[in-house]
Parts: sequence; structure tokens; C-alpha cells
Amino acid sequence: MDRKPRSRPSTSTLVASAAVLVLALVYGCSRAVRDNPSTPSSRGGEAGPAAQATASPSSLSQQQFTPVGRLSLSPDHGPWGTRVTATSAGLEPGAGYDLVWTSVDGAWKLSADRTAYEGRQYRPVQRTLASGRAGDDGVFTATFDVPNDFGFQHDVFVVWQGRPQNKAGFDVDLQVSVSPASGPPGTPITIEARGIGWQQLENSWLVSYDNKFTGWLSAVTTHGLARAVIPATGGPGVHVVTVLHGDFTFPYLNMQQSPEPDRPQFHLNFTVTGGPAVLPPPVAAQLMPTSTASAPSGDGPALWLDPPDGIVGSAATVHARGLPPNADVDLAWATVVGNRVSGSGWEEQAKAIGQARTDASGALAWQLTVPDDLGGLHTVSARAGGRTLAGGTFTIRPSAALLSVTSGPPGTEVLVQLHGVGWTETANIYNIVYDNAYAGYACGFNSGGNVQVFLRMSGAPGWHFIDLYPGIYKGKETRPINFRIPQLTYAADHPGERLPAFHFAFYITAPGQ
Repeated sequence: MDRKPRSRPSTSTLVASAAVLVLALVYGCSRAVRDNPSTPSSRGGEAGPAAQATASPSSLSQQQFTPVGRLSLSPDHGPWGTRVTATSAGLEPGAGYDLVWTSVDGAWKLSADRTAYEGRQYRPVQRTLASGRAGDDGVFTATFDVPNDFGFQHDVFVVWQGRPQNKAGFDVDLQVSVSPASGPPGTPITIEARGIGWQQLENSWLVSYDNKFTGWLSAVTTHGLARAVIPATGGPGVHVVTVLHGDFTFPYLNMQQSPEPDRPQFHLNFTVTGGPAVLPPPVAAQLMPTSTASAPSGDGPALWLDPPDGIVGSAATVHARGLPPNADVDLAWATVVGNRVSGSGWEEQAKAIGQARTDASGALAWQLTVPDDLGGLHTVSARAGGRTLAGGTFTIRPSAALLSVTSGPPGTEVLVQLHGVGWTETANIYNIVYDNAYAGYACGFNSGGNVQVFLRMSGAPGWHFIDLYPGIYKGKETRPINFRIPQLTYAADHPGERLPAFHFAFYITAPGQ
């Protein structure tokens, strides 16, 4: 691993007031920020600062205060699990203090109808690492293990009854590894990053394989943990997995000349060996599992499907209750029609899919073959006499067809086809990666979820790998810009819908064979 070490922040008390002001701006605090006029009391009775109004638990870093004594951390940086000793001097002898770690919780931000991507958001949080009393010499000492959390700078506070007394900075070091270190072509390589940051210049880490851009590692909802799996590609020998930061879609290659030149860079080796290739599982095994259905609660009219989700062409049963007894009802399927490009927009339309007859109790069960349609949520309704009697939903999950051909000489044309690709900004594209090199993206909105990509196979004779990863079609963010590129961490951290990736292998034969 080739890693440039970070310079470490000062933990002097002069840092405290400046950092508080910065965090207040970052978090957009709307409450008034008050000075803390108190100092440790020398009077008898209850030791410690005079009683103060306690701030809300999530706003510790937003409070202004006058530092009391000194706080030091040893060491002041390290990866997850590092054992740290905190020593705070100049405190009130015998007073009880807490040692508090500050951080954030991350979330993806979507529009109210969950169809548009609006970025990511973070709220301040904190956790108590240790509690104890200062000794007769006014020194409070505690040890803690660095939490599994976002990387880079965190504030550690000494707190008395909810009021900060002093603080120091701890830098969580980003660590990146690959596993295993060797294997034949197609071996799944797990890339794991621990301690990805959440702020600009720290939150967008990108993967290249043999200097070919592969995709993006996100850690918005996973507290700095990113895990991705890519196939081993290329001929026998050493291949290099590189992880770099990049705010503007692709890796920033001259980081040493950037405003933050000490950010780490990772270059990790993987050795492709001989032996039989490790091929992707059959496409049927790459699908998302279906959910379990249950009838809606209550006694009124209701309609539901069992299962409530599935792929194009699968079977589901439309159930209903509380409808008119012994009556014919029309069943309708709603979908979205249009696109984001032509300027004509889109709209929801409903079409008839069949007719069913209720029994004497007003219930029905009708077999549905899932239409070849957009992925995502669809409304199924029962209608009679020009009015809707009941409605429920069914979610189409993306699925993949077999490759049109699985071997041939260089230049062979291959059709890669998906069904059930969605239409929301977080679901309507898939990114195509060929031998760990990003090739482009395909959109499924205008084609009703049916995506057809024609690829020309290239490379030396042997196995080659095609991977399709979800991405984000568009959004309001300007930094970082992680749109329309493969999100390698889709499984644990994709905004909006849960989506699968798809993996294929193609064997290139010698020319003329």
C-alpha cells in the first residue's frame, strides 16, 4: 500500500473557538449560541461549574465556551479501534465529567414523492465515550477505542453536566484494503474502506483498476464504511487497484497540488493467477428476493398482491376483499409514460389488465403475469361503475436476460438486456463496466424499463467481464458530483430504491475461431 500520511491538527485550546464557529455554520444551527461564562467552582458542596441550561444532545459542537484547563489525546489520530488516552488537566478536583465524541448521521435526501434526488444530509450526533471524576490534582483521565465512524476530524469534548469544558481534535485515518490478494480471472475482489469522511474533499472516493476508472465508493448511511466487489480481470500478473478522492466525478490525479494535499492515496496490488476462471452466478441467482405479502389490516375494502414485488414475467395473485358480492370488477394497472429528455415530460396512465368476479363475500383472487414495464411502484386497482373500489401496489424489480452470445472472436456483438429498469432519478440508469473500465450508461425510462445495450467484445483471448451497476441519473448537488457513474456500494448505500447489480462473463476466442 502506498499511502501519503496526513498532517495532524493542533489540539491547543486556541482551536476550540474557531472549530465551534465552523461547525455552527456547517450544521446551520438556528438556535442562539451562548457564551459559557462559568469556570470551575472553588466553593464547597457540589463541585464543578455553576449550573447552566443544558443544550440539546445533538448541539454540543455548536456551543461557544471558554476552555477550562487543557485536554490532550494520545495518540491524536489512528484508524478504527485505536486505543486512545484522554488527559484533561485544570479541572475541579472531585467533579464528575464525561468524555464525549461528536459526529454526524448521514442520509440521502429525496423529494417528497421520492422520485427526485436532492443530495445528502447530515445531522450532528454525539456519544459518551467514558465518564469519571477528576482527581485531587484536577486531572481527569479516560481511555477509549476509536468508534467505527466517519473518517477525518472529530471533536472530543470534556463535558460537565452537558456543558463543554474543553475539547481536542482526533483524526480518524482512512484505511483501504483488498481481499483476497490473488486468484484466477473473475475472482471477486472485495474492496473495503473504513473511515471515509462526510465533508467536502473527504466524502467521494473513486476506484480505478490498472488506471481504468471503475466506479465510486459511497458511505453516506454506513458511517464511513464502504464495501465493493469487483472481478479480477486481465492477464496473469500483478494488477493495481487505486482508490483516490475526487469531487468532480472522476479521480483527482494531482492531489499533492490540491488545497488538501495530505489526503491519503491507496495503491493496492492483486495478482491474477492461472487456473479456471471464477464465473458470475446465473442471472436468476442475481435477482433480489421477493417480499412476503400480508393482507391489509381493518375490515373495509382492500386490495393487495401476493407477492408484493417481483420481476417482469413473474406471477402474482391480486387479492381483494370488501367489494360488492357476486360482481364483475375491472382491474387496472398504472404506470408512468414519457421521459426527461424530449421536453414533453411524463404522466401516469392506467390500462385495463383484466376482469374478475367477486364471490358471495365480496372477495376475489386473480392471477397476474407481471407486465414488461418500468421498474418501481405500480398501482393496481379494482373498478366498477366508473369508480375505484380498492387499490394496492406492486413493485417491479430489475432483472436481466442471458447474454445473446457468450463466446466469439474480438468484435463479436453481444446484446445485454435488462427488464424492469425504473424511472425515478435514482433508478432509471444502469452503468456498464467492461473489465473494470467504465464504458457508459443506459437509461430505461423512455423504453418502458426494457434496456438493450449492444457491446462489441474486445481484448485478448480469454475471459472478459461485464458488470452493470446502479447509479444516480441526476440531482441538485454540485459537490460532489457522483451522477451517472457506477455506484459500487449500491447494495448498502444506494439512495431511494433497493436495486441489484448484474454480472456477466464472455470468452473471447482467437481471431477466426
